[in-house]
Amino acid sequence: MSKPLITVFGATGRQGGALAQVLLARGDWRVRVVTRRPHSGVAQALARRGAEICPADLDDPASLRPALQGAEAMFAVTDFWQHLDARRELCQARHLAEAAADTPGLRQLVWSTLEDTRDFFPADGSRFQLLQGAYNVPHMDAKGEANAAFIERGLPVTLLLTSFYWDNLLAPGLGPQRAADGVLELALPLGDARLPGIAVADIGACAAALFDGTRGQRRVGIASDHLGGPEVAALLAEHLGEPVRYRDVPLDEFSRLPFAGAQDLAAMFRFKQIANDLICAARPLAATRALHPGLQDLRSWLLHQPH
Repeated sequence: MSKPLITVFGATGRQGGALAQVLLARGDWRVRVVTRRPHSGVAQALARRGAEICPADLDDPASLRPALQGAEAMFAVTDFWQHLDARRELCQARHLAEAAADTPGLRQLVWSTLEDTRDFFPADGSRFQLLQGAYNVPHMDAKGEANAAFIERGLPVTLLLTSFYWDNLLAPGLGPQRAADGVLELALPLGDARLPGIAVADIGACAAALFDGTRGQRRVGIASDHLGGPEVAALLAEHLGEPVRYRDVPLDEFSRLPFAGAQDLAAMFRFKQIANDLICAARPLAATRALHPGLQDLRSWLLHQPH
């Protein structure tokens, strides 16, 4: 019998790419990866490993249907950070849901999502003074609002609540920076909150495991650790071989950092501060490890990273 076909959106990005790598290594699915850049180095590397490359654009609904033709499963993800436009992201998600609903034989669908913070706090400025408009945290709220597009169509969707990428801690910007006194400093606006996190590779492995399990509508949250800022800094110090000081940055200071999306990220950290127990409970560590027994906590993940 031929292998079933899975269509992976966002396969040249981090989450979709991690899932495609896992599925290609396992070899029990035919993997079709969808990208706006079929000739990119990442897409061609996946093709060499056996993936079928399918060009499509989330802004073009007609291009999505051929990408799903014959698919039994689908991984759906959108990337707010490409354009920083929550309304556009919501439209893209709805296009994905419409295409899925028009695909006969689609038995499983994983939608990578986050909480809509407006389910807990109104977008009236009373809790979130960092942004104006219809959203508290645009990149979260648009994804959470899009959940309904999949649910209301009766699609067999797993709502996959992801977590902060540990990979960001070793990247420029969010990782430790050398302070004026020469000490490495991890500066994040966490307050007393714990940060649920996970390695990108483990998001791929968890998503792959979801396609082996129960079908039908469900909600699954994943994380490998829930750590406070000082705990994260201590683990980074172990990895880097020198002290790392944690500094709890005021939210308004973080929101003024000179990079696109700083205000949105500051609003995200605000939500982590005021709804921390809820966020962590939605991402249970034991259940994540049961889904993916090879799950790496931050310490074990750092052991495999270059200094």
